[in-house]
Amino acid sequence: MEHFPILSIMLAVPAVAAILCLYTNAATARWIALIATLVDFALGCWLWASFDLGPHAAQWQFVEFQPVFGRFAYALGIDGFALMLIMLSVFLMPICILASWEAIEKRVPEYMAAFLVTEVLMIGTFAAQDLLLFYVFFEAGLIPMYLIIGIWGGANRIYASYKFFLYTLLGSVVMLIAMLYMIGVAGTSDIPKLMAYDFDPHVQTWLWLAFFASFAVKMPMWPVHTWLPDAHVQAPTAGSVILAGVLLKLGGYGFLRFSLPMFPEASAQLVWLIFGLSAVAVIYTSLVALVQSDMKKLIAYSSVAHMAIVTGGLFAFNQQGIEGGMMVMLGHGLVSGALFLCVGVIYDRLHTREIDRYGGLAINMPRYAALFMLFTMASVGLPGTSNFVGEFLGLAGMYKVSTTMTLLCTTGIILGAAYMLYLYRRVVFGDLTKDDVKAMPDLSLREILTLAPIAAVVLWMGVYPESFLKPMRADTERLVARIERASPKGDSLPTAGHPAAKPAHEAHGEAH
Repeated sequence: MEHFPILSIMLAVPAVAAILCLYTNAATARWIALIATLVDFALGCWLWASFDLGPHAAQWQFVEFQPVFGRFAYALGIDGFALMLIMLSVFLMPICILASWEAIEKRVPEYMAAFLVTEVLMIGTFAAQDLLLFYVFFEAGLIPMYLIIGIWGGANRIYASYKFFLYTLLGSVVMLIAMLYMIGVAGTSDIPKLMAYDFDPHVQTWLWLAFFASFAVKMPMWPVHTWLPDAHVQAPTAGSVILAGVLLKLGGYGFLRFSLPMFPEASAQLVWLIFGLSAVAVIYTSLVALVQSDMKKLIAYSSVAHMAIVTGGLFAFNQQGIEGGMMVMLGHGLVSGALFLCVGVIYDRLHTREIDRYGGLAINMPRYAALFMLFTMASVGLPGTSNFVGEFLGLAGMYKVSTTMTLLCTTGIILGAAYMLYLYRRVVFGDLTKDDVKAMPDLSLREILTLAPIAAVVLWMGVYPESFLKPMRADTERLVARIERASPKGDSLPTAGHPAAKPAHEAHGEAH
C-alpha cells in the first residue's frame, strides 16, 4: 500500500479521460467525464480511508518522488489540509458534470475536457511537494477556467475571462521571482524542507509580499476582488461551482502552506494588513451584496465576505483560528457551490438571473424551495450546518488576538443573514403572479442528484465536524508550533478574574 502511486493515478484518470473526450461525440463525452470524475471520487474516498491518523503518523503521506532535472522534481505528497481540499475537489467535480448535462449544448467534448483538465490541475496544486511543480499546477489552473468562461459563458464573457486571467496572472509573476530566490538561498525546491527553513527576517517581508500579491488575488481579498463578480456572472453554472468551490481556496491554501510556515516573522509583522483588508471586505462586500439585482452577483459578493473570515482566522496564529479558516473554506466550497447550482436550476427554466423576475416559487417548486432554504441557512451560518462550525472557530481564534477585528467580522455575519434571507424571500415567497414562473416545473431527478449529496455533506459537517477536523489537527498543531515564536501581540483585554493573555511564545517559554 505504501508504494502504490495513488496520487499519480488520481491525476492520470481525468487527464486520460480529457484526451478521450476530444475524440468522441457529445453524448459519449458526457459519460466519459462523469465516469472519470466518479472514479476519482472513489479514489479520493480510498485516500481518506487510508490516511493514517495514528499518534505516530507521518506528516506527509502517499509521498512520490521522481527527480526530473536539476533541482526540479516530480514530488507529490499530502498532509491533512491537502487531503480535505482534494476531497472537496473530487466531490464537487461529478456534480459539475451532472449540472452541465443538459445546459451545455455547443462543443460538449471540449467543455468536458476543460473540466477534466481543471480537476487534474486542482488535485496537482494540493498534492505538489516541489515549489516549481506547485507553481505550474497553480498557474495552469487559470487556463481551462479562462476557456470555460470565455467560450461557454454569458453575453459579456470575453471581458470577464480576460479580466480574470490578467488579474490572477499579474500577481503570480512576482511570486515566481520570489520562489526562484528562495530556491537559490535554501538550495532546495522541496516544500517540506522550505517550510522548516528560516529565511532572514528582513528578506521575509519582501518574499511574503510577493506571495501575498498572488494569493490575495486568488482568494480574492478586497480590493483585488473585482474580477470575481464578473467571472461568476458570465461563467456557466458548473464553472461558477468550481470557481467558488475550489479555485478560491487555492489562495487560502497558499497562505497556509507558504506564507505562514515559511515567513512567520513577516506574517506577524504584516498581520495588521490582513486584518484590515479582511475587516473592510466583510463589511463592504456584504453591503454591496444587499443591493444586487442579479442572483449570481449577490452570491459572488458573499463569497468575498466569507473568504475574509478565512484570512482573519488563518492569521490569528492559533489553533482555533487556523482550524476555523480551513472549515470555512470547506463549508463555503460546498454551500456557495450549491447556491450557484440553485441559481442554475431556475436560470435553465426562465433564462434570467434577475431577482425581481421570480417570486412565489414555494408554491410550484416545493422541493427546490426546501433545498434552497437549507443552503441559504448554511450560508448564514445556522448551527447544525457546515459554515457555523468554521465561522465560530475562526471568530474564536480571532478573538484571542483582536477584539476589534472580531467585532467587525461578526457584523459581516449579521449582514450576511440580511442579504441571504432577503434573496430567499424575494425568490421563493410572495405571490405567484407571473405566468412563466407558474409554468416552471419542480426539480428533475438529475437536479436532485446534484443538490442532495451536497445537502447531506453540509449537514454532516455541521452535526459531526470532528470527522473533518481530525485529519487536520496534527498539521494545525505543527503549524502553530512553527509560527508561535512570532505571534503578534493582540489587543484582546483581560476579563475580570482572568490574567491578561500573554503572547504564545512567552507562555510557551514558561511552560518549559
